[in-house]
Amino acid sequence: MQSMMTPTAAFSALSVSASNRGVLAAAATGLSAFITDKGGDVDRIFGISGINSELLASPTLSLGLVNYCRVMEEAARHSGFDNFGLHYGKQFKPQSLGLIGYIGLCSPTLEQALHNVVNAFPWHQHDTLTRLVDKGDCWRLDYQVRHGAILSRRQDAELTLGMFLNLIRHVAGRNWAPREVHFEHPRPEQWHEHCKVFDAPVWFDQPFNSLLIPKRDLLRTMPEQDPMLLMVMQDAIRRLNSSASLQSVVEQARSQIHLSLMQGEPVLEEIAEKMGLSSWSLQRRLREEGISFTALVDKVRCEMATHYLQQKQLPISEMALLLGYSEVSAFSRAFRRWFGISPRQWRQDGLAS
Repeated sequence: MQSMMTPTAAFSALSVSASNRGVLAAAATGLSAFITDKGGDVDRIFGISGINSELLASPTLSLGLVNYCRVMEEAARHSGFDNFGLHYGKQFKPQSLGLIGYIGLCSPTLEQALHNVVNAFPWHQHDTLTRLVDKGDCWRLDYQVRHGAILSRRQDAELTLGMFLNLIRHVAGRNWAPREVHFEHPRPEQWHEHCKVFDAPVWFDQPFNSLLIPKRDLLRTMPEQDPMLLMVMQDAIRRLNSSASLQSVVEQARSQIHLSLMQGEPVLEEIAEKMGLSSWSLQRRLREEGISFTALVDKVRCEMATHYLQQKQLPISEMALLLGYSEVSAFSRAFRRWFGISPRQWRQDGLAS
């Protein structure tokens, strides 16, 4: 079976010296052209997001994950194309994903391709959860960014599930559809487009971004399977990560706080346990970074509140629950403390834009 990547190109990936501390630049293949096509100003959007366009020319160099997620959000905002990530992902072919894409394409079966991609994804993109959960006759493929500084990540989630969808459709055919699609963000205004792209029921405000995939659909053989090239790609992506950095304790705590908000008020002891720390140790390490646990929770809520208010279709009552408040009045009091006005007035005055 002839592979789509030459041995020379494959082995050249091994010589790249830069380590991956965010996401490999292959994940932004064709981004400049797509932004332009949707009416956005590439230079302005890249500048706001801190993206170095020269890095995009090399798929094995690394982009900061904060910058990567922000550029998708800014592209949607400045182009006026709210479903930017959804449609960018729709046209994103597995061959364009670089090492992680070829790890899937060179696998023996579609099921093994998903397992290999999930196992290698932490090397492709740091501070991210990817896993396959056995649900009986289905696999649930979960994806979630877990970086403390990234609160706005809707566009990235829709883009990434689209990438996974295209890997499956590469083998199963363009009419293949998952049983269900889940997104952790609130339902956007033009949500019917999501149902059309995935050709499946789409649920929002879920714990994870997920595809529910029937196991019977994964028995197909990958047409470009190549055991030797698969090993080369897996070795190459590991080498790129040999000196990757770790999140700070503040970023880790922010991530856990954000994930816990939908269950109510974040509890210090529970957050510390999830981070593998005692509560006093977490408090001490946060103080060393110049912030308390209570202040960090307040900061995350404030940032998320302004993010949610920009989604004009999201009711303020629902927003309060997403921020872990038991009552809307508690959210309103906190918002007045942050900004001096009510959330409703903030939205009406057009400050969200």
